[in-house]
Amino acid sequence: MLSHPENLRVSGDMETPGRTVTTQDALDFTVENVEKALHQLYYDPNIENKNLAQKWLMQAQVSPQAWQFCWVLLSPDKVPEIQYFGASALHTKISRYWSDIPTDQYESLKTQLFSQIACFSSGSKMVLTRLCVALASLALNTMPEAWPDAVAEMVRVFQEEGGGVDARARCLALLELLTVLPEEFQTSRLPQYRRTQVRGALGREWVVVYPLLQQLLQRTDTPGAVKARVHRCLSSWVLLDVSLSDSEGLVHDCFSALPDPELFDTAVEAIVNAISQPDSQRYVNTLLKLVPPVLALQEQLREAVQNGDMETCHGICRIAVTLGENHSRTLLEQVDHWQSFLALVNMIMFCTGIPGHYPVNETTSSLTLTFWYTLQDEIMSFESDKQAVYLQVYRPVFFQLVDVLLHKAQFPSDHEYASWSSDEKEQFRIYRVDISDTLMYVYEMLGAELLSNLYDKLGRLLTNPEEPTSWQHTEALLYGFQSIAETIDVNYSDVIPGLIGLIPRISINNVQLADTVMFTIGALAEWLADHPVMLSSVLPLVLQALGNPDLSVSSVSTLKKICRECKYDLPPYANNIVAVSQEVLIKQIHKTSQCMWLMQALGFLLSALPVEEILRNLHSLITPYIQQLEKLADETPNPSNKLAIIHILGLLSNLFTTLDISKQDNDSADGSAPPVKSSPPLPGPNPVVVVLQQVFALIQTVLSKWLTDSQVVEAVCAIFEKSVKTLLHNFAPMVSQLSEMLGQMYSTIPQASALDLTRQMVHIFASETDHFPPIKALFELVTSVTLSIFQQGPRDHPDIVDSFMQLQAQALKRKPDLFLSVSLDVKAVFHCGVLSLKFPEAQTVKSTCLFFTELLSHCSDVPPLARVVQDDGKLLVQAVLEGIGGGASRSLMDQYAEVLFSLNKHCCSLLVIWLKESLQPQGFPSSRVTAAQKNHFSQQILRERVQKRRVKDLVKEFTLLCRGLHGTEYAADY
Repeated sequence: MLSHPENLRVSGDMETPGRTVTTQDALDFTVENVEKALHQLYYDPNIENKNLAQKWLMQAQVSPQAWQFCWVLLSPDKVPEIQYFGASALHTKISRYWSDIPTDQYESLKTQLFSQIACFSSGSKMVLTRLCVALASLALNTMPEAWPDAVAEMVRVFQEEGGGVDARARCLALLELLTVLPEEFQTSRLPQYRRTQVRGALGREWVVVYPLLQQLLQRTDTPGAVKARVHRCLSSWVLLDVSLSDSEGLVHDCFSALPDPELFDTAVEAIVNAISQPDSQRYVNTLLKLVPPVLALQEQLREAVQNGDMETCHGICRIAVTLGENHSRTLLEQVDHWQSFLALVNMIMFCTGIPGHYPVNETTSSLTLTFWYTLQDEIMSFESDKQAVYLQVYRPVFFQLVDVLLHKAQFPSDHEYASWSSDEKEQFRIYRVDISDTLMYVYEMLGAELLSNLYDKLGRLLTNPEEPTSWQHTEALLYGFQSIAETIDVNYSDVIPGLIGLIPRISINNVQLADTVMFTIGALAEWLADHPVMLSSVLPLVLQALGNPDLSVSSVSTLKKICRECKYDLPPYANNIVAVSQEVLIKQIHKTSQCMWLMQALGFLLSALPVEEILRNLHSLITPYIQQLEKLADETPNPSNKLAIIHILGLLSNLFTTLDISKQDNDSADGSAPPVKSSPPLPGPNPVVVVLQQVFALIQTVLSKWLTDSQVVEAVCAIFEKSVKTLLHNFAPMVSQLSEMLGQMYSTIPQASALDLTRQMVHIFASETDHFPPIKALFELVTSVTLSIFQQGPRDHPDIVDSFMQLQAQALKRKPDLFLSVSLDVKAVFHCGVLSLKFPEAQTVKSTCLFFTELLSHCSDVPPLARVVQDDGKLLVQAVLEGIGGGASRSLMDQYAEVLFSLNKHCCSLLVIWLKESLQPQGFPSSRVTAAQKNHFSQQILRERVQKRRVKDLVKEFTLLCRGLHGTEYAADY
């Protein structure tokens, strides 16, 4: 019931501390307790008390008693924080619990809200806004039937004099109300049919709003604060899809306000929002009429640039870019007005090239980059004859753009750059990446001529001794090349040989320039693979840079690219590359991640050599690390030698990730290779296997000391896992050895990484007759050990449970015969799966659902699985229903639906019984669903055996019913 404040007035204020709110107050949502809780929230230094108060207040806000206390909290003698909570509670009740309000109370509630807004029009702004939002929510729930002329009535009520409120305050309150009304609509959770209804009703109210806003903007005596509020109101309404033609007059009024600093920001926002509306391109004449006022802003823009007024530059640029970006095609098609659009394009070019370095001296140029992509995309999408006409006009513009962008990409002077903060340097780096992307798009229009243009400029810079050059200019031109070569196939270009020839002539005396030289070479790696004769020009530069820690990322990544793309042309350089790499690794010049990249590079390099040479290089490369590992293995475990061990194991892992000689024989004439899985094991020993067999005993020794450390175990498993993934069937000689070691490891101290490696082994070797016995023995052993973990209590090992479920699913997928073994307790595995479904970790539940969908699909061909499903399938159904009923996160409903779908597909007759029996008990899976709703859900699930998507929708709908969320705002985004 709605109560008037006079009936429930209670004294009290924020400054009176009270006792701590406890859960005993849970149902005692009185004014006094609410005020105590608010005091606790704002002033109690104890964070736990604050959290308790916050939780209690959220419950109070949605309680039935909120209708009583919210009006009392709005009393004039309360402080704003208390009044604000009262207004927020009102809004919550109206927006979320509208169905609780009796129809005959609508008018009373509306009158009370009008009265409160009038009272607060001269009071706290934050309280006024919340009250306006509450009335807006009421309007949205009653339009158009119960309150057909809502906006007209709002305007009439606030235009009436009285109540001791001055006209300016009434006007500002009305504008606030009109502003929040469309905003509340945008965020409301109205059902779709109501949204359409209400949107239409609001759209019809624009005829009431427009003249009011226009009158306020055009009157000379309207205060600036009121005009600013009018701009905000316009911004809000145009987002309701008010057409550009219907707001045209107001938009032009906003242009008139731009010279006023007080109104500039709000006017810009209104203009941008109006121009951005999706259907604006329908109003061609209106758009054409907007171009002259935008062009007229150029004088104001130039003055702002001269005065260093970044905010004004930013605002004017936003307007020009919004018009150009959103309507470039429409304006391009108006061929009679091509000069005015070209003028707009040149204005945006001025914004792109605005003086100063981004982001320290200016922040405007970045706004324009998307426009240039849009413009070239529109031009290139025209038919060829039309496109040719536009290219004639705009190709010179885009060549100018390239010059502007490369100028903006230039680094500042060394002294200036040194003064920048790390955040500014990072913003500049991102800005250069955006410029790089823009150059790539520009290339789509300018093609090979762009590369020639860049090459000519770079050539003049480097070959003309009379022309003074800065490293920044050279670096920017190279950056242009790099930007294009990284993503575009430049193999056909006739300027790349010249560029490769110019690179050694660059005087590199700066880290940024050296970095760009490296990245440019890396971007040309594919070209070098087709032109290996040029490797000798650039490889020495890369190897020299490897020794410089400041060039760590660029030099190592470039060497890795060259070794990957050009490995069959690198044998003549292999000894030198390995020697330099060894030297920098021993000197520890690079950070760990770059060391790993370098080992990957060496793996690519060695892959192309004869096996004898690979073994010789491997011996030279890894012997120092093996010796170091032997020494570390003898030491007592401590944190420092742990890091060293993990580092060495990581180096080996990364080397074996890319060292793949199988592709030597499989590479086809065009350089592509067929899938390795299709190839049989190669004759003769594989170098990786040879090395692994040699160090196997050492790795076992390391493990014996570090078996309790999950990170070391993970690093050991990573060596074998990456080797298995790379070598596939060529790993065969080690299957028996590794299976035995894995079994011993897991039996001693179970770890998830061992299960993940077992899964890889099962995936590749379980189907091979020769390797089935050791794989079967390993699978049964780790299953048995994990089952014992479940008996002891698996909650402390969610990672093991997750990996175990993934392993079981993989085994069912690759070799379901594993489940025929009498040594495997299929029933226990099934029960572990049911238990895992109730874990709080989402990933574990997902893996378990995958296990059950695989298991159910094999009921017909694996008798032990059929028996366990027949005996215990009801337990699975109950666990799934429990999760759907609220026991699990809503994000997992698709996975539960997959299990139900599989049950229905493979065990339909049993599912009928299980669903009926499981849903029989009252209150299961939720007390919020009736027997009729449960029966309806059951029937719909059983009926759907073809469309999995439909089952997912049914489960989502049922879980919302179970959680009491069906039809609420929480369901809208689900």
